[in-house]
Amino acid sequence: MELFIVPIMLFLSSLLMAFAWLGHIRFKHKGYLAALLVSWVIVLPEYLLNISAIRWGHGVFEGSEMAAINLCSGVVCVTLVSHSFLGEKLNPRQIFGFVVMAVGMILVVV
Repeated sequence: MELFIVPIMLFLSSLLMAFAWLGHIRFKHKGYLAALLVSWVIVLPEYLLNISAIRWGHGVFEGSEMAAINLCSGVVCVTLVSHSFLGEKLNPRQIFGFVVMAVGMILVVV
C-alpha cells in the first residue's frame, strides 16, 4: 500500500508547494501581504502531507529515493502550475528535459 500512497502523497505535496510558490503571481493586484498569508496557508497542509509521506514511506523507500520523488515531482508540479495556472508556454527542449528528469527519478527509485 505504501508503495503507491507515498509517491502520490509526495506529488500532492509538491503540487501544493508549487501553488504556494507561484499561485500568487496571478493575483499581483492583491498585494504582498495577501500573497504571503495565502502562501503560508497553503504551505501548512503541504508540509504536513510531506512529512507524513516521508515518515510513512521510510522503510518501504530509502530517504534518497523519497528525495528523488519529491524533487522530480516538485519540478514537474512547478511546470504544471506555471503552464496551466499562469499560462506560460513550454518549449520542446523543456518538455524533453522533464522527461529525462522523470526517467532519472524512475532509475533512482526502481
